[in-house]
Amino acid sequence: MSAPAPSTTPDRTLALVPESVRTRRTAVAFDAGVLLRITRMAFAHPWRMALGLGCTLLAAVAQLVIPQLIGDAVDFAQGLLASAGDDAAARDALAHAAALILVTSIFRGLFTMMQNYQGEAVGQLIAYRLRLALYAKIQKLSFSYHDRVHTGDLMTRGILDIEGTKLWVSTGVQRSLLLSVLVGGGAWLMMSIDVLLGCLALSFVPFVALGASLARLRLRTLWYALQEELAVLTRVMEENLGGIRVVRAFVSQAFEMARFDVISRRALTIAHHRIDVFVKSTTTMTFAFFVSMGLVLWTGGEKVLADALTIGEFASFLAFMAILQMPVRQIAWTVNSVARTSTCGGRLFEVLDLEPEIRNRPDARDLDIREGVVRFENVSFRYRKEGKGPPVLRDVSFEVRPGRVTGIVGPPGSGKSTIAHLIPRYYDVDAGRVTIDGQDVRDVTLGSLRRRVSVVQQDPFLFTAAIDNNVNYGDPWAERSAVRRATEAAQLHKYVEHLPEGYETLVGERGVSLSGGQRQRLAIARSVLPASSVIVFDDSTAAVDAATERRIHEALADVTRDRAMIVIAHRLSSVMYADEILFLEEGRIVERGAHDVLVALGGHYAALYALQTRSNDGAEVEDGAGDEAPAG
Repeated sequence: MSAPAPSTTPDRTLALVPESVRTRRTAVAFDAGVLLRITRMAFAHPWRMALGLGCTLLAAVAQLVIPQLIGDAVDFAQGLLASAGDDAAARDALAHAAALILVTSIFRGLFTMMQNYQGEAVGQLIAYRLRLALYAKIQKLSFSYHDRVHTGDLMTRGILDIEGTKLWVSTGVQRSLLLSVLVGGGAWLMMSIDVLLGCLALSFVPFVALGASLARLRLRTLWYALQEELAVLTRVMEENLGGIRVVRAFVSQAFEMARFDVISRRALTIAHHRIDVFVKSTTTMTFAFFVSMGLVLWTGGEKVLADALTIGEFASFLAFMAILQMPVRQIAWTVNSVARTSTCGGRLFEVLDLEPEIRNRPDARDLDIREGVVRFENVSFRYRKEGKGPPVLRDVSFEVRPGRVTGIVGPPGSGKSTIAHLIPRYYDVDAGRVTIDGQDVRDVTLGSLRRRVSVVQQDPFLFTAAIDNNVNYGDPWAERSAVRRATEAAQLHKYVEHLPEGYETLVGERGVSLSGGQRQRLAIARSVLPASSVIVFDDSTAAVDAATERRIHEALADVTRDRAMIVIAHRLSSVMYADEILFLEEGRIVERGAHDVLVALGGHYAALYALQTRSNDGAEVEDGAGDEAPAG
């Protein structure tokens, strides 16, 4: 059934999907290497694997014994009837054989149950280990990696790819052993009865081998393509849910549905193709099996009529063939499992094998704070390495001492926020160095550095948790009194204490229940709570009115008396009180000095100050009461 046509043109819809994602079809790691790696993870649980494989082997042996019992019973009963005509003895022999077959089947069922249980248990343990490893790796990867990769792609790897990988033990390892014993043991037993019939019975094997190999290659490619499309689908959904207010505001539901439909239909097309390959492969294998079974029936019947084969031996042959029917079908399923596991596992290991660009050096030591002096020494930086991309900072040098405030202003794209990213070493400088008390930040451990440097981001991220949990995120064991002092400094305490549940009030997803100014103030409180030595405010009061901003600065003056403070802003009222102001343009410091000095200089800063002053002429400065209303 075809999907309905989208109401929006595909070109416009796909414009919101990155080209790199739409066309990327990168090869994953080699099959054997990925499968061997996952198998080694399974054998990290040796007792479970030994029990699972042992039960698989016993279940296969029990299944092979049943045709033998059937053939022996038929020949024994026929012999009794032919020699003595003793119907009662023949019935007793058949009853005895039936009891043996029943007992053997019960044991086979028990062994199969234990095999399935252990296979699923090991699979779940592998999934648990991979889930933790992937999550831990994501915590370590550098900002530069997250700049390139979308959250939706990582979510797909952490959910769908892990689900595809964990099935390898039951659908790959155990089933391969089961099929090997059944096919190999059945072939040996059939050959021992009659070589010609054995060859005819196994004549389907070359067709199965060829079909399985071709199917594996095609299915692996299709699995990878499907996983890539599902990653895009997850990405679109995650973006839509995160921006649902924007979608509603612009009445773009129809466009979003069309966009989602285009990507869904691409995934559906690949899924249909995958199913088509799988079904054709299974059908071909089954057809080859039944052709060989027909040849066995024809030739075996002729041999029975010619007394070259007993009825019991012929019955054993047919029972063996019946037993092999399901393994033949399962060969296709195993091929599908190989393709899926190698694809999903390869996508997971692509992330797990990454080395963070920003990591501790082998000889890194903890940051030793003596004064807390921050220095930029001839720093140059570009986001794209290997000589690509324009430089963001060029030969920047300045110093910030404890108890002093340095303001940084400049036009958009001048490199202001980059300075905030370099101090805690979110990125490494290309030239020069950043030091704290003379220690290059590249030579100290990341943990000790980031515990002593607090950055209040431009876009404050809040967790879906209580207000106090968001404030003390950087210091979970902080006392409530410390949390209160931090919120008082951020001018948020009065608002919180009037809430019905106070500090226990739950903040909505990404702080949606708070206004923009409240989110920024909560982020400020979260940053001043830990005992950091350096605080960087990256345009963190842009959503706060001027009066509240002034009270925040006055309150922070006491909290940050012994800390070096950098304030990055577009609004000059945020930095006018700073001891030194740096004006950046195209990554260079073109002016520096106190507010009055820069205004008197009549340069870039003075022009910007005059522009903002004229823009604010006649504007009434309010107390910011409207800022207390929740957004939306």
